[in-house]
Amino acid sequence: MPLLEPAPFPGATYDPNENPPPFGHSLKKYFALEDDYVNLNNGSYGSPPLPVVYAATRLGYEIEGNPDRFHRLKLAPLLTKARESVAKLIGAEPDEVVIVPNATHAANTVLRNFEWREGDLILHTTTTYGAVAKTARYLADRSEQPRPDVVTIDYTFPASHTEILGQFKATLREAKQKHAQTAFTDVPPLSQGYVEENRGQGNKIVAVVDSIVANPGVLMPWKELVDVCREEGVWCIVDAAHSIGQEPDINLSEVKPDFWFSNCHKWLYSKRGCAALYVPKRNQYIIRSSVPTHHDYVSPQSAAYKVVGTNFAQQHFWGTVDFTGYLTVPDAIAFREWIGGEKAIYEYGHKLAIEGGKRLAEILGTRVIDESGEQTVTMTNVQLPLPVEKTRGEVYTAEKLIEINAYLQEKLLLEWKTYAAHFYHAGGWWCRCSVQAYNEISDFEYLGKALKAVCKEVEEKILAKAP
Repeated sequence: MPLLEPAPFPGATYDPNENPPPFGHSLKKYFALEDDYVNLNNGSYGSPPLPVVYAATRLGYEIEGNPDRFHRLKLAPLLTKARESVAKLIGAEPDEVVIVPNATHAANTVLRNFEWREGDLILHTTTTYGAVAKTARYLADRSEQPRPDVVTIDYTFPASHTEILGQFKATLREAKQKHAQTAFTDVPPLSQGYVEENRGQGNKIVAVVDSIVANPGVLMPWKELVDVCREEGVWCIVDAAHSIGQEPDINLSEVKPDFWFSNCHKWLYSKRGCAALYVPKRNQYIIRSSVPTHHDYVSPQSAAYKVVGTNFAQQHFWGTVDFTGYLTVPDAIAFREWIGGEKAIYEYGHKLAIEGGKRLAEILGTRVIDESGEQTVTMTNVQLPLPVEKTRGEVYTAEKLIEINAYLQEKLLLEWKTYAAHFYHAGGWWCRCSVQAYNEISDFEYLGKALKAVCKEVEEKILAKAP
């Protein structure tokens, strides 16, 4: 029997010609969050609006009603529309953007497509997202040659943009001096010294740069870091996992990173998992294969390669996977436009992140990590009222760090029904609060009440125990 069209559930539809509710709790009716759950952790997994969930549900019914018709005739134009929507938002051309499952997948696509040589370097930082850092480590650990070496930049926050830039430049130049006998002549096309005939020859340096760090959730001077990489002849991969939908004024055609990727399911409201990978046409020769390799892979040895190159956009069109997350991007953007648009969403979230961070710090008797506001977009980081150690292991053994993390998760989620990401950094514990259009200052106040009580329990039940 044919599948019935799913009926819309409360909050699943809206009239684009009517005025939306104001930002704050009145918008929560358009999200599937439990009524008694106070969510200040949108940054980890996202929280798609009900109209996006409904769009995905309808797509699911359509796909199952006639899988062949959908995949053979309807999927390609819908996927192109999704790519075009993202490209417009980030200032790129549609054929420079593909949709992939998540930011980690995008990072692997880029890093695993470089043809590594002995003596190549990968730069990342101590705050690089774990899966991305481990990907670099894996490439350096492989049993087969060639293998790149990994150089790590140690960032400790609070740190100003000026300090971050200075440390990046210093570490990069130290690495070059340490490898003075290595000819780093494989440079990006926009760097001085690039010669078309010599591309891919010699050694290279590849830097992974965060636009917004995951933990702590701070905005980096990534545009300036891209400039530094270009001046130094370094390939620059921008991990912008938290950017699209949070950071305003992303114009990649102007900034010109070598590679850039961002999750769409975190802040842009698409159904998870969904991420955008940007590779400008000048660098698409690097991305010879999607991950995994697709039917549309084009061998550099074939005649077709001279016509279509690596076939970048078409390669990232896998067969039997669930595309519904990818295809909800236009629905997500439409909903965002209805509730106020990118500028208004950012301004509300940024203001609340600043005010909410200060209020939470006041309740906890601690401080925010970014007192100047220079690094705050719509995430704020507040220190927890737990001891700060001067020497690693002085207070927190590895076992206690794991135990505290698990205790905070369980108590906040199950007993207090609220959550903000928490992490250990620079000798102490911090929480990262992600502000969405449905949050209000009272959410920070409730979280503060919960954290104050749970941290007291941590001191009494975990830290007071003999090591």
